[in-house]
Amino acid sequence: MSKAARMAERPRPQYGSDVVVDMLKAFEIEYIAINPGATFRGLHDSLVNYGGNHMPEIILCPHEEITVALAQGYARAKGRPMASAVHNIVGLQHASMAIYNAWCDRLPVIVMGGTGPMDAAQRRPWIDWVHTALVQGNLVRDFVKWDDQPGSVEAVADSFIRSYRLATTDPMGPVYICYDSEVQEKKLDGEIPFPSLDRYPAPLPMQAPEEGFEKTIRWLVEAKAPVIIADWVGRREAGFKALIELAELLAIPVFDQFGRFNFPVDHPLNLTGMQDKVLGQTDLVLALDVPDLEGGVTQRAQEKGRRRPIPLLSSSAKIINVGLDDLLVRAWSHDFNKLRETDLSILADTSVFLPELVRRLKGEKEALKKKDAEIEKRRAQWAKLHAERVEAQDKQTKTKWDEKPISTSRLYSEMAELLKNEDWVLTNGTSSGRENFFLPAGKFNQILGKYKGGGLGYGLPASLGAALAHKGSGKLCVDLQPDGDMLFTASGLWTAAHHKIPLLIIVCSNHSYYNDEEHQERMAVLRGRPVENKTIGIRIEDPVVDFTSLARSYGVWGAGPVTEPGDLKKVLRDALKVVKEGKPALVDVACQMR
Repeated sequence: MSKAARMAERPRPQYGSDVVVDMLKAFEIEYIAINPGATFRGLHDSLVNYGGNHMPEIILCPHEEITVALAQGYARAKGRPMASAVHNIVGLQHASMAIYNAWCDRLPVIVMGGTGPMDAAQRRPWIDWVHTALVQGNLVRDFVKWDDQPGSVEAVADSFIRSYRLATTDPMGPVYICYDSEVQEKKLDGEIPFPSLDRYPAPLPMQAPEEGFEKTIRWLVEAKAPVIIADWVGRREAGFKALIELAELLAIPVFDQFGRFNFPVDHPLNLTGMQDKVLGQTDLVLALDVPDLEGGVTQRAQEKGRRRPIPLLSSSAKIINVGLDDLLVRAWSHDFNKLRETDLSILADTSVFLPELVRRLKGEKEALKKKDAEIEKRRAQWAKLHAERVEAQDKQTKTKWDEKPISTSRLYSEMAELLKNEDWVLTNGTSSGRENFFLPAGKFNQILGKYKGGGLGYGLPASLGAALAHKGSGKLCVDLQPDGDMLFTASGLWTAAHHKIPLLIIVCSNHSYYNDEEHQERMAVLRGRPVENKTIGIRIEDPVVDFTSLARSYGVWGAGPVTEPGDLKKVLRDALKVVKEGKPALVDVACQMR
């Protein structure tokens, strides 16, 4: 049945919140994650009794931060938004960290909330007053693309359409819509006109001007040692595929910043992590969707406990920057990173720019023919360097194979062996992204990328959202879960069990917020103080968290802690069997710090 036919058959809305549900259905929102709250009780009723708890279906979560992070993970996997409902001021404050993470990740999440009554004469003593704000969206306005509080039922449709369009137009991001309880609970006297969504199409993507293509092509053809740095290109399949074509056409090495999965791991032109061996000889950098260009062309040196940037790029190298991130620069958060130095800056959507760039480059047959020998020479050069990285990785893995606690290289290798015959998706990983080198990912969106906001508590709920998006698809979703991050939102395990979300959760238990151990060591060295005190206030031990019992208490299959390296393979296979049966499973692995 077509969307128009489904909408024609919908029941007539009787209350304001029924109209909100009609909008959710019109945009085919599959799920809405909620932690129940009285200020959206009208919406809750409409979702269940008017909407039939289908399209969207309610996903119950024990915390508002989990609702938004779950929706963020869904957007990463699906490429389109789901909704989250949060309870007035208190729920919005709980959710604010996850909203900020979604903002920094440029991912579409439709956050909905209730408030009021805005009419002070209708409020109950105390509770309605402490749960009502004059303009509730002020709380998150600095890190959403738009917020709105429609003042009538008649204004709901326009507000929702604008919110959806803004959330899903690149650069994407979260939006917040607040519904006064009076708007939600209003009894409708007559027909509320329902707009034709065909008259509100999304804008076409932004393409580069002719000058941008002309200069980019000329500089790429003239360059002796061009490189590509990519961060968010992999958000669209067209960009992912075109990047492979471009790299192969001119034998350009690619450095993946892991904001999304941008380039196949095993490709001989993937030189991620080897910038120090390549950038010094580079004469042209093509930066694609790279907000943090400084991080891509420098390395950090430790000097008397401090870190200072060391440029890796020659000052004579040209830089071309292509992306849209400048469109979301705000004054409050400095997530826009250091101001880029470039020779050519192009405001364009890489998913339309790259395919057209490749098409035009292929038309430069004479120029490419003259460069053929040079291109093949550097293709061999970069393939050799890629092979050296793989060889060094294999050597280190063998050296640390039987170490205890279990080495991360062994854990990642065992994961790769477990997944080699599966259609898998890595939903979450470590901050370093080192595990990506062990998992032979080659498909679009096979690795969903690390979070950008830096807020802990992201991993488990975002992985649940991704697994929910892939539920029934045959894809095996795996969450490589740091233990410290897990403790922020561990109650998400209940959501996993209750909604039977198939997800393999592998907890890396190093019993520490280890990133800060490194910082404390630097401070101790800088100040001449005892380095051995670096663990105080950081280690997650005495007692050590029993994640297996925790998982089981929430109704999730659990095993571990795995302390013997030789036991790892069997335990992982046992967990895999549970996930293939359509349930979540958790394996706790006692592993080394890195």
